[in-house]
Amino acid sequence: MKHFLQFTDFTREEFEHLIERTKILKQRFKNYIPYQPLTDRMLAMVFEKSSTRTRVSFEAGMFQLGGASIVLNTSDSQLGRGEPIEDVARVISRMVDIVMIRTFDQSILERFAANSRVPVINGLTNEYHPCQVLADIFTFIEFRGAIAGKTVAWIGDANNMAYTWLQAARIFDFKLQVATPSGYEMKSQRGEALDTAYLSAFTDPMQAANGAHLVTTDVWTSMGFEAETAARQQAFADFMVDAEMMSVAAKDALFMHCLPAHRGEEVSAEVLDGAQSVVWDEAENRLHVQKALMEYLLLGRINS
Repeated sequence: MKHFLQFTDFTREEFEHLIERTKILKQRFKNYIPYQPLTDRMLAMVFEKSSTRTRVSFEAGMFQLGGASIVLNTSDSQLGRGEPIEDVARVISRMVDIVMIRTFDQSILERFAANSRVPVINGLTNEYHPCQVLADIFTFIEFRGAIAGKTVAWIGDANNMAYTWLQAARIFDFKLQVATPSGYEMKSQRGEALDTAYLSAFTDPMQAANGAHLVTTDVWTSMGFEAETAARQQAFADFMVDAEMMSVAAKDALFMHCLPAHRGEEVSAEVLDGAQSVVWDEAENRLHVQKALMEYLLLGRINS
């Protein structure tokens, strides 16, 4: 049994298998070809953080694969009344076949997985967002081919996406150029030193975007950090991805954003809705990569 708690839980070979399966599953979806290998399987989705894309993509994905899903919000379950996460894991994992959790602290996810009898997927934590980065990498490959040897520019907050991109850079062998304001730099994550072989850090976003094949960003204030909104808006004022910034990237550079986006803050409307933006394909691809992920975690490698 495997879990997907952070990007480093899988090898490059496993990710390559998932990417190939995603291509097949997406093609079947587009051609209205039924494929339901997870009939009678149940997905439990546990939400401590609110969600739109994560819930819809997992719920629709499980349905398309023939299974069903159930949603548990901490506000209306015993999770919100202090029941130990270990006990919740022991009970839920006896009733369902796979669990997706979207929570704050990575340690909550890890404690659940340590006591689960079924695979557990990270739907987002403060530290990592592996499903989103997997969808982003698939989207890049879909539009531009292999990401190995390319340059990805991350502009903005050193958040869960930035740290997951760094994990992915090491596995897929691409370069990550990160631009954050002074005082918001990436730091060692959970005892894991920053891998400078794949990371270049800047305080000037134009330097980070220079020559990049993919420019990507996120909101300046992630969930759980709302008290810092005013300070962050001031600190990140010069970090909006706009046409000028995209002009220094590679000629065929793509723009991505994990959404929701704030036009006029972290990205201009011109870029988000422009020709280089693939954000809507990127959002849709959450559905398809997560189908491949659930198939793999429950059934292992399928090559048909």
